[in-house]
Amino acid sequence: MRLVKDVMVRDVVTVSPLAKIREALGLMKQHGLKSLVVHQQNPNDAWGLITYTNILKTIVAEGGDIDLLNVYDVCARPALSVGENLALKHVASMMTEHRVKRLLVLRDNELLGFISMNDIMEALLEDLD
Repeated sequence: MRLVKDVMVRDVVTVSPLAKIREALGLMKQHGLKSLVVHQQNPNDAWGLITYTNILKTIVAEGGDIDLLNVYDVCARPALSVGENLALKHVASMMTEHRVKRLLVLRDNELLGFISMNDIMEALLEDLD
């Protein structure tokens, strides 16, 4: 049985909630990513997640300006999260139920990484070989 810690991404790119959307998009482009983890404001605060989809919906639906909007205006916060020892089948079920493609991996509210639907599919395909 494969666990979150077996397939999660540990090298996470983060962004400040106070950053402008243009800065977040620049980080995504620079690192070839479709999402960024949004920092906490303090140790007891929730982590967030910002994705291309969040940004696109805000810009198109609200005519938002990437130079005026901050990350916290469009990110999902609190982001859904799982623990590192959870079985992948439960993570896949959670993603399907909540219609999300990425979940943060936390231990005592400390960011360990994130896991995406693609990570789970790759593990599943490896197991088929």
